[in-house]
This record gives sequence, structure tokens and C-alpha cells, in this order.
Amino acid sequence: MSNNSRSNLVVVGGGNMGAALVGGLLASSAVDPADVSIVEVAEARREQLVTMFPTVNIASEIPRCGAAVIAVKPHDVPAAVATAVSSGATRILSIAAGVTLSTLEAAAGEGVAVVRSMPNTPAMVRQGASAIAAGRHADDDDVAWAESILGSVGTVVRVSESQMDAVTGLAGSGPAYIFLVAEALIDAGVEAGLERPTADALVRQLLVGSAALLSQGEPPADLRAKVTSPGGTTAAGIAVLESHEVRAAFVDAVRAATERGRELGRG
Repeated sequence: MSNNSRSNLVVVGGGNMGAALVGGLLASSAVDPADVSIVEVAEARREQLVTMFPTVNIASEIPRCGAAVIAVKPHDVPAAVATAVSSGATRILSIAAGVTLSTLEAAAGEGVAVVRSMPNTPAMVRQGASAIAAGRHADDDDVAWAESILGSVGTVVRVSESQMDAVTGLAGSGPAYIFLVAEALIDAGVEAGLERPTADALVRQLLVGSAALLSQGEPPADLRAKVTSPGGTTAAGIAVLESHEVRAAFVDAVRAATERGRELGRG
């Protein structure tokens, strides 16, 4: 398609997360494909995107637009924001980690509605957990617009910007913590005598099934108690985890990731 067409929404950056957002928007019929562009500077990736989204405009430069999602590397964000605004965008949603609202607003200029967000990688399978924080010029409609985009790929919560680093440390980095647990459980199953493919299959379904139970809303502590009979096998395992202060390890991990997010924001 032509790079000169006018699009209502431009996603700047066609990597995994940008593509996930477009996929979610199209699957939920939240947008007309004719009103969406993906801007990607890498030619090889553009070719992949054309195959993935044949009805969407794939461009190498930002076309005229009404709104833009910024999904590029953090150091490229100010230039991308400025170019999107010069191309007509009056709303900006950034999904770049560590880029503050003040940086976004400085690049966008006065009067442009800016929303900062922190999605996570499960957005790629439309099971993401995202948080958004509104800038000075973003009204309720602007925030609802941002929420609708991220809502197409999962759950969205509204927070103050001062909480965004904590969101990064918990939900942004959180998938890696879960994957580490999966690795450890698979290895533990092998150590206990299972074949690795068997342990792998059991752990994958263990996490999927447990997540499904959590999604029903029952408190995690109650779900744990239902599995943990006094003096039983689970109680023996839980006792070992508590003796190794697993809870404290997760607290420390989230704290470290949160602090690192603050450092990246400052730097």
C-alpha cells in the first residue's frame, strides 16, 4: 500500500509488541484495517508485516495520522513522537519502558494528549496485563482511547505515573519470574525421576490450569489452602519453599526491577 495514505491510527514500530497490538485491535474489530498503519524501518520486518496484516498499510515512514502508538526502543521515542505529531497526531500512547510523561510531552509539544503505558509480553497472545498513566493534556476520552487499544490484548489498569516503575517491576518483568519458576519445576520433575518431555508437559498445563483458577477471582491464599491438606504432600513442599524464603525472594526481585526502572527513567 502507499506510504502516503492518511491513517487514523499509526503504530510506530512493528516489533512483537506493536504487531500484537495491531493483531488484537483487528481481532476485536476495534478498528477498521483501512484506518491503521504500521511504521517499520527494517525492510525484512516490513515484508513479514505485509504477510501478517495484508489489509493494513505497512510503511517505512509515518504517514498523516490522527493518533499514534509509539512502540520503538526507548532512545528512539522522542524523535518518533515529534514526527507523529508533525504528521497530525493529537493523541500519543507510548508503550516504551522507562520513558517518562515529561519526556513524551516535551517531544509532543503543548496541547497533545499523551498517555504512558507498560504492557507485558503475554499481550502477544492477548493475555496481557497493562497499566496506563495520563499526561497533563489527556482527558477522560483520551485515557479511554488508550485503554481500548491495550484492552484489545488483555487487562488494563489506571495508575499514577509515580506507580509505573512498580508496575514495570511486577507485571512488566513478571512473566520472566513465572518462566523461571516453570524452568525450575521442570528440572525438579526430572530430578524426581520423570522424563523431561513428561515434566515439561505437566508443568505447562500446571501453570495454564492454575492461571485459569486464578482468573475466576478467588483469593490466591484460598486456592493454595484448598490444595494443602495438613500433614500432606503439598504441605511438605510448601514448608520447604517457606524455609527458603521464596516469598521474600519475589519481593526482592520486584523491588530490584522497580528500582532499575527508576534508574532507566532518570538516565
